[in-house]
Amino acid sequence: MLKIFNTWSRKIEEFHPIRPGQVGMYSCGLTVYDYDHLGHAWNYTSSDLLQRVLELDGYQVKLVMNLTDVGHLTSDADEGEDKMEKSAHKHGKTAWEIADYYAAIFLANRDKLNLRRPEVICKATDNIKEMIDLVQVLIDKGYAYEINDGIYFDTSKFGAYGRLSGNTLENLKEGARVEINAEKRQSTDFALWKFSSAGEKRQLEWSAFGRLGFPGWHIECSAMSMKYLGPTFDIHTGGEDLIFPHHEDEIAQSEAATGVKFCNYWFHVRFLMIEGEKMSKSKKNFYRLTDIEDRGYEALDLRYLFLTAHYRSQLNFTWASLEGAKIARKKLNDFLSTISDIGRADEKFSRKFLELVNDDLALPQATAMVWEVIKSNLSPEDKKATILYFDRVLGLKLDQIASENIPEEVDELARQRQSARNDKDFGKSDSLREQIKRLGYEIEDAADGYKLKKI
Repeated sequence: MLKIFNTWSRKIEEFHPIRPGQVGMYSCGLTVYDYDHLGHAWNYTSSDLLQRVLELDGYQVKLVMNLTDVGHLTSDADEGEDKMEKSAHKHGKTAWEIADYYAAIFLANRDKLNLRRPEVICKATDNIKEMIDLVQVLIDKGYAYEINDGIYFDTSKFGAYGRLSGNTLENLKEGARVEINAEKRQSTDFALWKFSSAGEKRQLEWSAFGRLGFPGWHIECSAMSMKYLGPTFDIHTGGEDLIFPHHEDEIAQSEAATGVKFCNYWFHVRFLMIEGEKMSKSKKNFYRLTDIEDRGYEALDLRYLFLTAHYRSQLNFTWASLEGAKIARKKLNDFLSTISDIGRADEKFSRKFLELVNDDLALPQATAMVWEVIKSNLSPEDKKATILYFDRVLGLKLDQIASENIPEEVDELARQRQSARNDKDFGKSDSLREQIKRLGYEIEDAADGYKLKKI
């Protein structure tokens, strides 16, 4: 049974789905105004690992992910420019072109990292009606009020506000990720719908509530998650930076509208550090997937590196650690390429792996089991089958590693040589090595036996 840390309760809990055998999971997607970066890759890979563990456990997972292409302002205080409009002006493109361009790159990068494609990918601009309807419900129920620049949610009306983040109305300091607006009733109140400024011509605006305007950032995730997963669903994922205010506000507006619990399990991934520092363009450590590819690494090298850290730990990306991941992945691929047939996954190793990944995604320990299998006394064929079972979660595309189809004569000579080495008959061992070399192959000794490579 899966046990997972739930941000809502701040403890590890047993996972129990709403519907037996099925899981509804919502993932906060990218605001598609700029390129995605390694921090995004870490976040979405962690969510992918969670989905893969659920699938290994036999669940059918419905993953819904949004793409924010309107309403995400440059300030958490519902002030500033819309990031989409700002990027469009900067590049001389339409907001729609900007969204399509960056969304395509983001989805292509997900594929390179071998992340599961969501069953539903929904854009905010395709669901404006649902957002307007949700805002209207909140108005009708007395949770929303109108001021000069938009319609706001009254956080004082929602008693559980702050439960997820700990930023309760009583202890939240004025100006802590929100700013004082003289017209707002509380500093924590947030925009459900923003009105376009007088004289401003936006690319992204709609007529609603008697004026032209656009949705607040938070309302889209509530409207779309409930549209595709229902008023209450199983798991909501995202980076720890979204806990407040984004996810806190999602909960408030959703539960105020429906009167039922919004989500049962909140899965948050910690920040990725770069060489011990936060990622920042000013520090020139703002790395994208193309940056690591330009240095000769593959996306799956990065995925392997992610497997060596826990999603609730502070993963520190370094070029040295990525190099180590690349070397380890190559060694694993080389090992599997020498084995033509697939045997049977070992029950003991498989059971231990299953226990680890279900223990709050203990991926570092589970990944280390790959090397335990390689060093074990299992047959090569059973080793391969066991590692491929692991890869249902690890996602390293190990089933696509082509075997080298070593000729039987070479394989037999290699086995004889290994036997000679075990008997410490090094003269015979050297002679057999030369015979293997004349047949066009090189043999390399390893802790787990040997490897054959074509010269």
